[in-house]
Amino acid sequence: MTFADLGLSDLLLRSVSEAGYVEPTPIQAQAIPSVLMMRDLIGIAQTGTGKTASFVLPMIDILAEGRTRARMPRSLILEPTRELAAQVAENFEQYGKYHKLSMALLIGGVNMNDQIAALEKGADVLIATPGRLMDLFGRGKILLTGCGMLVIDEADRMLDMGFIPDIEEICAKLPSRRQTLLFSATMPSAIKKLADKFLNNPKQIEVARPATANTSIEQRLVTVSARGKRAKLVSLLHADDVTTAIVFSNRKTTVRELVRSLQREGFAASQIHGDMSQPERVTELERFKNGEITVLVASDVAARGLDIKGVSHVFNYDVPWHPDDYIHRIGRTGRAGATGKAFTLATPEDAEAVEAIEKLTGMTIERTGAEAGAPAAAAAPAASATPKAAPRPARERTRKVERSDPPAPAPVAAPAPVAARPPAPSSPRRAGRAAAPEPADDGGWNGPVPSFLDVGFGTGPHR
Repeated sequence: MTFADLGLSDLLLRSVSEAGYVEPTPIQAQAIPSVLMMRDLIGIAQTGTGKTASFVLPMIDILAEGRTRARMPRSLILEPTRELAAQVAENFEQYGKYHKLSMALLIGGVNMNDQIAALEKGADVLIATPGRLMDLFGRGKILLTGCGMLVIDEADRMLDMGFIPDIEEICAKLPSRRQTLLFSATMPSAIKKLADKFLNNPKQIEVARPATANTSIEQRLVTVSARGKRAKLVSLLHADDVTTAIVFSNRKTTVRELVRSLQREGFAASQIHGDMSQPERVTELERFKNGEITVLVASDVAARGLDIKGVSHVFNYDVPWHPDDYIHRIGRTGRAGATGKAFTLATPEDAEAVEAIEKLTGMTIERTGAEAGAPAAAAAPAASATPKAAPRPARERTRKVERSDPPAPAPVAAPAPVAARPPAPSSPRRAGRAAAPEPADDGGWNGPVPSFLDVGFGTGPHR
C-alpha cells in the first residue's frame, strides 16, 4: 500500500513524497481513510508509529475547502506539552506547504499579545496546550463555536498531567456536531470514560498491544556497579554502530554532570532538561537533528514526543522510576520502520524498577555484561582506535580510577575491582552529592519560548 491508495489529494501526496515517505505505517493506513470519511476515531498506538501524520494529513485535505474567521478556529488539536505542540506545528508546515492554510500555536511562555494577534487574523488550525487555551478563552479572546474538528493527542499523558477536567470543559464549549479524534498509547478506564462521553460511534484502531515496546528495537540490560556506570556508558558509546544517541537520566543534575564528562571524553555532546528555556531546548534539538552533536543527554522531559530521524541508539543511564517512561524513552529509536538499539544500565539496586518494566512490557530484557565492579580499562584500546574521541590524558585515567572500586591492597600497577563497593574515601564531596535528595525533572520553567504563531504553508507554485 502507498499513500496514493488512501484517498489523499495530489498536492498532499506531493509534499509527502518530498518528505521522503512512500508507504504509510499501519496506524496511518487504517486511520487516514476513516478520518477522510469524517468518522470519529480512537487510535491506540505507541510513540514512533507515525500517529501524528495519521491525523495531520487528512486534516489538511479536509480544511482545504472553507475560509477562516477572526477568533474562530476551524479545527483544534490539544497536546499535553509545549514540545509536542511545536512538533505537530512543524508537521503541518511540512505537509501543508502547498495549501493556503493558516495556523496558530497557543502554548505557555509566549507573549500572549502575539497569540491574540494570530487569532484575530483567523486560523484554520489551532494547536494548543489546555492551560493556555483555557486562559485565552477566559479572557474572551477566542471562540470555539466554529470548530468542526477536534484532536485529543497523547490522551494518557493528558491524564497523567491532570488535564482531563480541562479537556472536558473544552469539549463542552465546542459544537456538539463535530468530528473528534482521540489518540493514546494506552486506554485506561478514565480515557475510556472520556471517549464514551465525547465521541460518537467511534472507530477504534489498535496497532500495538498497550504498553508494549517497539519490536524493531533491540533491547539490552547491562548490569554495572553504581561507580562503574559512567565508564561503561563511554565504552558503549564508542561502539562502531553508534551514529547518534540519546542518553536519558532521571535527574537534571546528572544530565549536566554527564554531558560535561562526555565532552571531556571527546564526544560532540549536548543536553536538554527542565531547567532550560524553550529556545535553548529548540536550539540543542536542531543541532542534534543537523548532526552538529551526536550525543544528546536528556531528562524525561524530552522522552515523549520527540520525532528525530535516524537515532541509532538510546541509553538509559538511569533505569526510569516509572515503567511507562521506559517505553517512551526507547521509542526515540526504531521509528517509522527503522531498527534501533536500547541499552539500560542497571545496578543491583534497580532490580525492582527493572521488574516493573518487564511486567509492563510482558517481556524479559536480555542481560549482558554482568559485572561485580566498574568496567575494566579494556575500553581504553577501543577508545584510541575510534575517531569519536581524542586520546584520554593521564589525569583522566586517574579520575576514572577514583570513580571505580577501591584497588586491592596488593602493590600492583593497575587497580583491580573487588566485590565490595565501599564509598571511596577520597571522594566525600561526590558521595555527599549523591546522597542529597533532588526532585525529578518535570520540565517546568517560565522562560520565553518561540512559536509558530501564524504560519502560511510554503511559497510553492500552488500557493
